Amino acid sequence: MAFAAPRPASAEATLVVEADTGKVLFAENATYPWYPASVTKLMTAYVVLKAVKDGKLTLDSLITVSPVAASQAPSKMGFKAGTQVTIDNAMKMMMVKSANDMAVVLAEGIDGSVEAFADDMNRTALRLGMTQTHYVNPNGLPADGHVTSARDLAILARAILRDLPEYEYFVHIPAIKFGRRVTRNFNSLIGRYPGADGMKTGFICASGFNLVASATRNNKRLIAVVLGASSSSMRAYKAAQLLERGFSGTGLAWLTPSLGTVDALVPVAAEPPNLRDDMCGPNRKRQQAPESDDDNAGTTASGEGGLSLFAGLQVGQAKASELMAAGAGPVEPVIVYTGPKKAGAALIAANAADADSQTPKARGKGKKARLAGHKTDAKADAKTAAKPAADAKPGKTASVKPAADKATAKPHASKPAASPASAAAKPAAAKGAKTDPAAKPAKGKKESSAAKPVIQGTAPGATSAPHS
Repeated sequence: MAFAAPRPASAEATLVVEADTGKVLFAENATYPWYPASVTKLMTAYVVLKAVKDGKLTLDSLITVSPVAASQAPSKMGFKAGTQVTIDNAMKMMMVKSANDMAVVLAEGIDGSVEAFADDMNRTALRLGMTQTHYVNPNGLPADGHVTSARDLAILARAILRDLPEYEYFVHIPAIKFGRRVTRNFNSLIGRYPGADGMKTGFICASGFNLVASATRNNKRLIAVVLGASSSSMRAYKAAQLLERGFSGTGLAWLTPSLGTVDALVPVAAEPPNLRDDMCGPNRKRQQAPESDDDNAGTTASGEGGLSLFAGLQVGQAKASELMAAGAGPVEPVIVYTGPKKAGAALIAANAADADSQTPKARGKGKKARLAGHKTDAKADAKTAAKPAADAKPGKTASVKPAADKATAKPHASKPAASPASAAAKPAAAKGAKTDPAAKPAKGKKESSAAKPVIQGTAPGATSAPHS
């Protein structure tokens, strides 16, 4: 009979193993159950790519976004139900952006439903020897009974490298580009830590910040697992420290007792620690985005600066911090798109079309600035507002609150060479806008919304929880 063990003294699990042999180089709480969050997508990737390798379908096969997929919580691409995407593109979006909707699209494309795919995931986990793992969904969003351990994740990472070497590139794509928007891989070791070549990050409030990382140096490949870190930067730093420790070793290694192989680590019978209060509680200085997965809480899509990312680390850890101090270098993002496979000119045209579909916000901003620049007196205000062809689409009207008048008055105040005449005309313009219906600025509110800057790393229509 198994008895529940107490919560680990440190609410964090770490492990580093040799990829080829499975030899454990360091382990702490490695066999405690843990909420995987988006590192779940490593198993989703394994099941999908194994199906491709076995010839059940191809990377070019088209799969369709269902209402279930479209309704998933962020992080997501935000495509409408009915949109089609290739397995290849869905995989890239899932692994780099950690898109929860793409994970469900892949699951339904392989097995018809999330439930059937979860069964497939669990059968695969048992076959691989992941005795502490149980999956409920393909993306890692919170669900009762959705658990794993650092031990099991290392076993899975080894299986991906061993069984699917021809598809390994999916775990270390540095960035993707959809239209105008570029999303950098949330694994900040890629492009910064020497030799980093995988694999996947994850975050929900209950799990803390998770990372399965791999790196190769001098033909030696290591896998590091960090679960429950306090921030996205700390999980990356701790993984770098584990990897560095594994690569460098020590002169007294012969005195260190052998920890055996990862498969032989003894599982702990316990409930997974719930870090919700620590990660998302009211006492946390930086509020995390609840249940939104991955780095919506704590990481920008374009990557974080190197020095600030690893600021405030403990004394005596200079080696890893030096390796991680430089900012990530420039990368060539991989273009992703919807619809059938495209290449050459067709791929360029598809990317241009996606970019064009993302430009209305920028155009709206420019139009608002031009309109504001021409409103120098009450008469001009009335004339401009009376020309719907110039300011707004025919048939569209917008109610204007007094605040809209203040918004249009701001640009005049910032002009360095405002004439006394135009300055005197401002009160009259504001008064005229309030009393003369014809002088109401067309689409005042809508243009204000459209003028918001485009945020790198967010796909069109994508929704995300507030950053912190």
